[in-house]
Amino acid sequence: MCGIAGLMLSRPATAEALAARVGVMNTALAHRGPDGEGVWTQPDAGLALAQRRLAIVDLSPTGAQPMLSASGRFAMTYNGEIYNFRELRLELEAAGVRFRGTSDSEVLLEAWERWGAEEALRRVNGMFAIAMADRKERTLTLVRDRLGIKPLLWFQTGEGLFFASELKGLAAEPSCPREVDPSSMAAYLRHGCVPAPWTIFAGVWKLKPGTMAVFRTGAAAPAVMRFWSPTDDAEAGESEPASTNWDAFVSDGEALLRDAVERQMIADVPLGAFLSGGVDSSLVAALMQQGAGRKVDTFTIGFEEKAWDESPHAAAVARHVGTRHHTLMTSGKAALDAAREMGVVYDEPFADSSQIPTTLLCRMVRGHVTVALSGDGGDETFAGYQRHGWGLKLAAAQARIPRGLRAAAAAGLGAVPTQLLDRAVAASGRDIRHAGHKLKRMARLGASGDFSAGYRQFLSLTTDPGEYLAAAGEHQPAAYMRDATSAIRDPLTRMQLMDALSYLPDDILTKTDRASMSVGLEVRVPLLDHRVWAFGMRIPAPARRRGGSGKALLRDILKRHVPEALTNRPKAGFAVPLADWLRRELRDFAEPLLAPDALEASGVLHAPSISRVWAEHLEGRHDHAPLIWAILMFQSWRGSFPKAAAVG
Repeated sequence: MCGIAGLMLSRPATAEALAARVGVMNTALAHRGPDGEGVWTQPDAGLALAQRRLAIVDLSPTGAQPMLSASGRFAMTYNGEIYNFRELRLELEAAGVRFRGTSDSEVLLEAWERWGAEEALRRVNGMFAIAMADRKERTLTLVRDRLGIKPLLWFQTGEGLFFASELKGLAAEPSCPREVDPSSMAAYLRHGCVPAPWTIFAGVWKLKPGTMAVFRTGAAAPAVMRFWSPTDDAEAGESEPASTNWDAFVSDGEALLRDAVERQMIADVPLGAFLSGGVDSSLVAALMQQGAGRKVDTFTIGFEEKAWDESPHAAAVARHVGTRHHTLMTSGKAALDAAREMGVVYDEPFADSSQIPTTLLCRMVRGHVTVALSGDGGDETFAGYQRHGWGLKLAAAQARIPRGLRAAAAAGLGAVPTQLLDRAVAASGRDIRHAGHKLKRMARLGASGDFSAGYRQFLSLTTDPGEYLAAAGEHQPAAYMRDATSAIRDPLTRMQLMDALSYLPDDILTKTDRASMSVGLEVRVPLLDHRVWAFGMRIPAPARRRGGSGKALLRDILKRHVPEALTNRPKAGFAVPLADWLRRELRDFAEPLLAPDALEASGVLHAPSISRVWAEHLEGRHDHAPLIWAILMFQSWRGSFPKAAAVG
């Protein structure tokens, strides 16, 4: 795990000039790799690769990067872990390959040379962002892992190609574009993040998950191809779902998850696990403990404020499965202080408020271990979100209720203050956080004539981001999703696939990567082993929410290891009381950033509309917290980003 950077110029340059230029980019990524740094150059090709190292496997110099293949043809810098590298190494050794060290990096490099890019990528199991230079063909290939666990960004000018793990690394290069893209800004206000392939800067790009881009000196654009897509497994599962019985699904699923967890426990440094006490993290912790042969360290963040402290649930699970558990207590004040830092921690504007406790947890865990396993991915793979159940009900209603009536209901709900809906849901005895927002979003989904478009609206912070922007226009990832899901008939599979294509990599995995790597902590996600995704898609759609519960398979596997009473509670997420904070404790942070002159200075925000929603929120007429937080995170990022962004 590490940070990587590099460049390939259109003309030769001296080794000193190349090393100096890539070295500045590499230094900007020091937080991702505190254990060392390396630079490699090929002056006649104008090529430089760099890495900041977080040493996990093979801590010796033989594991350092950038790394040359044994033949010298390929040079690589790579961020990630290959979990099946030991099996691949044995196969390569049998074919005559001789290794210098014991790292997974060297196995990946030699597999690429022996089998070629596509075959090597097909065979590796892991998370990775790769830059591979072919010195013979004068090409540079960038690769991002299947589900987008690891990031990789790039831009290209007439001078050449530049890439890095984070926007901070690219921005250290003077030629990096720095003009905020109004269309990316609109997409950001809609989703709370900028979806791939875009970034907040016009002309800077994220490599999409499961994608390989080949750059050739002098070519105006890369040759881009997908080597894997979640759509393929979704289509295969829908056309030929597995016919086995439920008990066999549970047994087969447990065996697969056990293998995924045990593979991801390979490390030469201290390793532990996040444990919230929910289904996903509890299952990962239970399987870890059973396969460890020693006490596994598990970690929960606890809050002094009892209303949002869930640490007792995690402690109960830890006692049952037998881990050495650490409850890392903090306060609302610490969370508030962290909230003010998020514009610095995150690489581009990012507005999932669970970034606050995630960052605090990572900071605390890094004091104990270097690697932590997480339960991320269970909801996407095994249909665990509440919205999946609601979406299925609305899909059925769409077939029975005229669209006009559905639109009228959506309009009516839209006019009701969010806080009133929250109170009504609470009075009914249902424990649903942010219930008012969810009801309004679900009504919009039901009103839509296009289920995919409606689901995208449900995932939106606002239905009309243009209302809050000085200029109109928005990227349309919906078109990409529509193409990617067009062959899927089942609404549940379609929702899961849309989550896997955008929400998972652009929000969930980005949140975890930036929070963890800001302190040099590697987070692994066994529930996002690509084999697990394929297995989840083979389960017939009705069975994925068997008995009306999300993650039915994971729940039944977990029952074999943890009493149901310890984990059977409403899904809470990783929330903070943001709406109230904005009215009280964070108001002094928010007010200067939301002042009309500050909004106008951004060049992209429409001050009158934002002032209106801020006033409505302060007066308690509406809960606009998600939208306001997105605007604050943009303003905070803009003021703190290296070489502060110009705005166009």
